[in-house]
Amino acid sequence: MPKKGKGKAKNTLNKAKHTKLMNRKINKVKLEKQLHKQRLKEIIKKAKEQN
Repeated sequence: MPKKGKGKAKNTLNKAKHTKLMNRKINKVKLEKQLHKQRLKEIIKKAKEQN
């Protein structure tokens, strides 16, 4: 049965929390990838300087 009357929308808090956590996770992964690329570039640069 549909919800009757005027009240708070169902499940919005959980959705908001989930979105917040997922965004946090996505940003963390992006940052880790970026740092990994940066470290690789530095290693390659040092290797080229030695040769």
